[in-house]
Formats: sequence, structure tokens, C-alpha cells
Amino acid sequence: MVEKIKREWFSNIRADILAGTVVALALIPEAIAFSIIAGVDPMVGLYASFCIVVIIAFVGGRPGMISAATGAMALVMAPLVREHGLDYLLVATVLTGIIQLLFGIFKVSRFMKFIPRAVMIGFVNALAILIFMAQVPHFIGISNMTYLFVAITLAIVYILPRFFKAIPAPLIAIVVLTSVALYANIDLRSVGDLGAITRSLPEFFIPNVPLTFETLAIVFPFSLALAIVGLLESLLTASIVDDMTDTESDKNREARGQGIANIVTGFFGGMAGCAMIGQSVINVKSGGRGRLSTLTAGALLMFLIIVLGNLVVQIPMPVLVGIMIMVSIGTFDWSSFTYLRKAPKADAIVMLVTVGIVVATNDLSKGVFAGVILSAIFFVAKISKLKVKEHHDNKHLIFKVDGQLFFASTEDFIASFDFSVENEDIIIDFSNARIWDDSAVGAVDKVVMKYREKNNRVTIKDLDTSSQKLLNELAVYNKG
Repeated sequence: MVEKIKREWFSNIRADILAGTVVALALIPEAIAFSIIAGVDPMVGLYASFCIVVIIAFVGGRPGMISAATGAMALVMAPLVREHGLDYLLVATVLTGIIQLLFGIFKVSRFMKFIPRAVMIGFVNALAILIFMAQVPHFIGISNMTYLFVAITLAIVYILPRFFKAIPAPLIAIVVLTSVALYANIDLRSVGDLGAITRSLPEFFIPNVPLTFETLAIVFPFSLALAIVGLLESLLTASIVDDMTDTESDKNREARGQGIANIVTGFFGGMAGCAMIGQSVINVKSGGRGRLSTLTAGALLMFLIIVLGNLVVQIPMPVLVGIMIMVSIGTFDWSSFTYLRKAPKADAIVMLVTVGIVVATNDLSKGVFAGVILSAIFFVAKISKLKVKEHHDNKHLIFKVDGQLFFASTEDFIASFDFSVENEDIIIDFSNARIWDDSAVGAVDKVVMKYREKNNRVTIKDLDTSSQKLLNELAVYNKG
């Protein structure tokens, strides 16, 4: 236990603190922007980010991963805020946490195995595109100086690590370019232009809503959607960070941690949140590996707001935009272009559909669900190809079945038989086939009964144990 605590908290102290500092600076404009999307005061997003990232540092299942207010969650909650106000959002946040905690207790991570690799690649690429698109309004068509600062930031973040790695390049870019902008009095949009920042800590309070079934009926659909979207994004992000760091994480603990974080956040005036792929990538790329990096990001976020709020609001947006553009470039899986050429067409289509739906709807869950469903359809179509070969020996008419017999292949199975024969000894050989469901049993029943109508003697042989059990329990032909 002591060794585990040392490994997760204190094995990478210097890099974790520096990485957490970069993340804290990048969290501020994003939290404000997501608050605007949700239709709430900027401090709601900032309080959420502070509470969630600090709590998840202790109870999360993926060291080094960053969780806070996110755009995907903000989109889901916007209608609730618009129709019922902030207090109902806070109740929904608490209920979201309770649902996620239950999901974690019942080990929801087991369902991650049903998300195909093509969907994972599409998810990552869609996130990279969304991260880039979110930056466009902050630098396109504003001023030539904005373009220049974005370009210089990109150059610093891309080139500097090749020669100097002691301090994360994004942190150097923020400090140097903010100093230059303030000293030279350059007219650039800043963090403060996104919204006002109140220099105060979050306070505990109970949302002012009636505790009735009517309230539950209002918030439950939103809470369930938030819980699913949040866990989906969090668990997929955890898998991505696992791959980036070549380490394992506890997905069920992460689900429980997300739940605990959202429950607490709702009572401290924050909106529901989840893992952030962009900030998590920034953290990992900046050297963050342990829980200390996550805790540093949260603690420093509040320090920056309360103590250095007047300076933070002066950070030029083009600098943060440049950092996020580099994050989007680093997040995008550039090998997916090769993947599109070499992968099976069905997988390539699934990846493109996942990307297209996420980008079109700005909703990660819809893209992932669509990708999983499409993969399932393609898989069913592939395994439903069943063949029946007919041949004679001296005494028997033999049909050899090859493939999987289930609801999607029953029509092909029945159509493969010639029911015009009479007075034959017929053998249906299932040595290369398997019966999966009631539809398959019904198809076997139909074939046997049709042959028996014309005085044929039918024998079914070489069934595996599970297929034989299904026939014994459900078939009609052997119970007459």
C-alpha cells in the first residue's frame, strides 16, 4: 500500500508539478467557455473544474488524468438550465454522481470490451477535430497580431522541446508571450474577455428545489444522459492515457471516482463534469504521470483565480489557442489515413461514421453509440453468411451445414434445402455449424417437419453441447 502511494503520488514530483501548472492555466478559459455553452455563470464551470479535478486526484482510477467541466456535458445540460435554472442543474449534477457511483459499483467498465478499435480511433480523431474547431472563433478573422501570437506559440511548443525539456514548453509560451503582450501593450483578446471571474472559494449549499417526484421527473433524464456521456468520455480517455503511458488503470474505480466528484461538486455550486481528453493529453505530454499532477492542476486553478485573478485574466487567448491547436495535432491519430486504406471496409466506414457524427452533433456519446451499433450490424451481416452443401452417399441424402445459425441466417438456411424429395433417409450434419437462438431452432423445426410431410426420415447429427441443449428444450420435431 505504501509502495503504491509512493508510486502514484511521489515518483515524478517535479514533472507532475510543472505539468499541473500548465493544465491549470489551460483549464481557466475552457471552464469559462463551457459555462457559456451550458448557459451558466463562468464561476459555475470554474468551481466545477476545481472540485472535480481535486477530488478525482484522490479517488480516480487513472493517475495523471484530468477531469473537469467539459463541452460534451455542457451541451447535455444546456436545455435543463434554459428551462429550469441553475438550482435544477445542481440537483441533476448530484444525481448524475449517484448514478455514476452505482455504475462503478456494478462494474460498468466490463462493457468497454464492446467498443471496437475502429470506434476508438474515430473517437480520438473526432476529439482532435472538436478541440481544433473550438479554437477557431478565438483567432480566425480577429487581427494579424492574433495570427502572429498563435504562430509563435505553435513554434515554441513544437520546436523548444527538441532542445530544452526541463520546463514544459506550453508553460514557457504562456509566461513569455503574456509578458511580451503586457509590456508592449499589444491589443489582443484575453481570458478576461470570456467572462468575469469572482475571486472567492466555492461554498457548500443545498439547491433550492422542491424534493418531489416532479423534480425527479425533470432532472432524471438529464442526469442519466450526463452520467452515460461522462462515463463514456472518461473511460475512453482513460484507455487513451493508458496507451500513451503504457500503464494500466482501474476503470471501475474511475467510474466510482467520477460519481463521488460530481456528487460533491453539485453541493458546491459546480456543474457536472468528466475526464478531459485535451487537458489529459496536455498533462501527459508535459510530463505529468502521477496523481500529484492532477492535484496540482486543481489547487493551482483556485490559487490563480483567488490570488492572481487580475493577472490570469490578462493571458492572451492566442497563446492558449496555440497550445490547444498543438494538443489537437498531437491527439489526432495520423496513422488512421493508412488505416483507412488497409483496414476492412466495414471498419473504415465505422471509423468515418463515428468521426462524422461526433463532429456534426458535437456529442461524443452519439458518435460512439452509432459506431458500436454500426459495428454490430456489420458483424451480424458477416457471420450470418451460412452455406448448406448437399451430397449423396449410397443410402443417404446428406446436407452439411457450415456457419452460424441464428435469427439473421435462418432464411438462407431454409432456402438451401430442396423440399421436393420423397421417401429419403436425410442427414443434416451440424459438425461445422452452431445453433444460437430460438429463431434458429424454429428454422430447424421447419426444415425437419417439411421433409417429414413427404415421408422422409430425418436425422440431425454432430451438434455441439449447447446446440443440442437448445434443440432439446425448444424444438417441436422431436417431441411429437
